Amino acid sequence: MLSRTKFLLPVLAGALVLQACDKNNDQFYTTADGLEYKIFGQNEKGEYENKGELAPEDSSGAKIGEFVAFHWQIINSEDSVFVDTRNNPPNLPMVIPIMEPTMKGGLESAVMMLSAGDSGVFKMNADTVFANIFRRPLPPHIKAGTDLTFRIKNERVMNQAEAQTYQQELMQRYMEESKVRAEKQIKVDDEKIQEYVKEQNLENVQKTESGVYYVVTEKGKGEKPSPGDEVAVHYKGTRLDGKEFDSSYNNPMSGGEPIRFPIGQQRVIQGWDDAITQLNEGSKAILLIPSPLAYGEQAPSPEIPANSILRFDVELVDVQKQANQ
Repeated sequence: MLSRTKFLLPVLAGALVLQACDKNNDQFYTTADGLEYKIFGQNEKGEYENKGELAPEDSSGAKIGEFVAFHWQIINSEDSVFVDTRNNPPNLPMVIPIMEPTMKGGLESAVMMLSAGDSGVFKMNADTVFANIFRRPLPPHIKAGTDLTFRIKNERVMNQAEAQTYQQELMQRYMEESKVRAEKQIKVDDEKIQEYVKEQNLENVQKTESGVYYVVTEKGKGEKPSPGDEVAVHYKGTRLDGKEFDSSYNNPMSGGEPIRFPIGQQRVIQGWDDAITQLNEGSKAILLIPSPLAYGEQAPSPEIPANSILRFDVELVDVQKQANQ
């Protein structure tokens, strides 16, 4: 639960372009493989126009061996968007290699129909997509026998070397933009935490340099841990609305045992690394962790939405000092 999760880069842009595609022309065409599509390209004025039916021999799109950066949305039969990389962190284009299609009329075929700058709308059978591409059962919000609509914007087509450079640029941009957003978010969270402290009548509240609020409810008699020391911590995690999302006391994966981890090695969220060092062995405390020091813009589970401030009621059960200390 508390492990820091590292995510691969996916995502997209051009929502207005993607949505405008459907309004420009409602006519779909069908390939010999049964893929329904409509493709939009920019004219000399920069406006998007339906390119009409593509000839079977058309080879102007991305080719096998090339890499494509694209944004996409996936919409179910009730017009509900359930994937939108433009609005999902890390808010960057997805970069994939073009390979031999795994199925007729599938996603690879769709992407290969798009030249750089093109947008496309494609319809595919939901059962086939989940069975052959996503390789998992249909989720509750997708009805069997219905179609999924894919809106795809091809940002650029590249060779492998260009794709590697582009991904590095995306990562650098993501890190810089994330830092700016986190700095703004931690100020918002700080105000909310202060309001929560007042509402809960918490006393003797302290704050770490990084921004974690904590209250020692029972002070232990042991030593405080230092970076590199291994600690054992019992915890119960809740949102500020009181909804519990995890607990070491009744976690079947750990058999009710406390979680063990080394301090300062990013094995847990930053808020834990910062706050646990403030506690003596045997202490019990309340930790109030702003979202940038927890999971930030990521939503690790349905119980923890993006930008969630988290409360942990913890007990520092054990501190194992490094041998050289």
